[in-house]
Amino acid sequence: MAGYYDYVLGIIPLTLLGLTAALVVVGLELTTAVPLGAGVSGLVVGHALFVNGPAAPTETVTPPTQTSTDPADANAPLPEQA
Repeated sequence: MAGYYDYVLGIIPLTLLGLTAALVVVGLELTTAVPLGAGVSGLVVGHALFVNGPAAPTETVTPPTQTSTDPADANAPLPEQA
């Protein structure tokens, strides 16, 4: 099954070559059509990277901590003195 990034990888050359060819057929010069096609391809890449960027789902699982409800012993030695 094709995912989002598979489609993006197909759309990049399609927009670069297809849009450039379509603009040349319409009447724009090649020196104008190539930057326009590259710009649209760049927008597709930018969308794939920054708007819908690849990110692994992160779950921060904190282990349960043991807490004591007993009062502290005032006569207990400090940890560095033990």
